[in-house]
Amino acid sequence: MAGPARRRAQSPRELATIIDLVRYAVSRFRAAKLVIAHGTTDPVAEAAFLVGEALHLPPEGFDAFSRAHVTARERAAVLKLIERRVRTRKPAAYLVRKSYIQGVPFYVDERVIVPRSYLGEILAGDLFAGDGLVAPAKVLRVLDLCTGSGCLAILAAMHFPEATVDAVDISRDALAVARINVRDHGLQSRVRLLRGDLYAPVGAERYDLILANPPYVDAPGMAALPPECRHEPRRAFAAGRDGLRFIRRIIEEAPRHLAPAGGLLCEVGRGRGAVERAFAKTRFLWLDTEESAGEVFWLEAKDLR
Repeated sequence: MAGPARRRAQSPRELATIIDLVRYAVSRFRAAKLVIAHGTTDPVAEAAFLVGEALHLPPEGFDAFSRAHVTARERAAVLKLIERRVRTRKPAAYLVRKSYIQGVPFYVDERVIVPRSYLGEILAGDLFAGDGLVAPAKVLRVLDLCTGSGCLAILAAMHFPEATVDAVDISRDALAVARINVRDHGLQSRVRLLRGDLYAPVGAERYDLILANPPYVDAPGMAALPPECRHEPRRAFAAGRDGLRFIRRIIEEAPRHLAPAGGLLCEVGRGRGAVERAFAKTRFLWLDTEESAGEVFWLEAKDLR
């Protein structure tokens, strides 16, 4: 007696609609055990992002088009992209040259880490609301350290419309990408890109707000990086044995660059314990986001004296 019939594999020609392609991508991503950690949080969100970008659909309008049929050429292009994601393990943002933070699009390529900072959510949250700890109208000068693609500098310029922003990175390649994003968002007159090591390019200037999303991965973390992250610039992750090579300097040198009522907002990943041990006498305010707990701290200038 013959055994149970095997389930017939679905032919690519049967993928008629956009939602069909998303479902197919989810199946491929789950079967390949891809790591989803570059601006999306799960295989469904990753698939929707990749399919939507391949078809040039605005994220906010994806649901409205999800049942629409695709042409044979569109289907072939999407399937090719899905297979590249599986085969190369490259972050999806590199494949489509785009990433979003707080709904704002940014150009990205392999010269920069894929932007995925929790600071974007915090900038748009209660901390900088009218009745928060910092009144947006009082933020007139912002410094963004380790700017990478320039995304946080641009979001800061958008959130603080009266502010000018200095964005610093040591990488020429990163600044070239940041320059594209500053131009694309029409902020050349308000965002200044500077090359150098942390505070070095700004001399003795002081700021109402310092943003920092520096490298913070410790030695064990570097050894365990998934394949997706190994496509990104190593220097954007590696921060020495304890992960504090840059964070330590950012905190120690911040008092010389903060205005009297200013503050430092810094992302440290899973380094909270190491930070608190290194600065045992400092009173950190740890901030949570929708996807994180205790990975970002806020320090006011008065707490750093």
